[in-house]
Amino acid sequence: MLDSLQEICEKARVLPELEKLALVDALLEQLDRPDPELDRAWTEEALKRRQAFREGRLEAQDYEQVIKSLRRS
Repeated sequence: MLDSLQEICEKARVLPELEKLALVDALLEQLDRPDPELDRAWTEEALKRRQAFREGRLEAQDYEQVIKSLRRS
């Protein structure tokens, strides 16, 4: 591994989980090829979930709490 890449990996290891997710998302975004059909499907799903949340049919969960509960299982 290149020294600079190793340094980046070491710095990434100590990031909070949400920042790690943001880093992964940014890297994947650079590698991902646009797919308009997939983007449309995800947009529709996000809109459905937002509407369900607004109507009280879907309960939001805090990311940190979800991770804690998964680690306990």
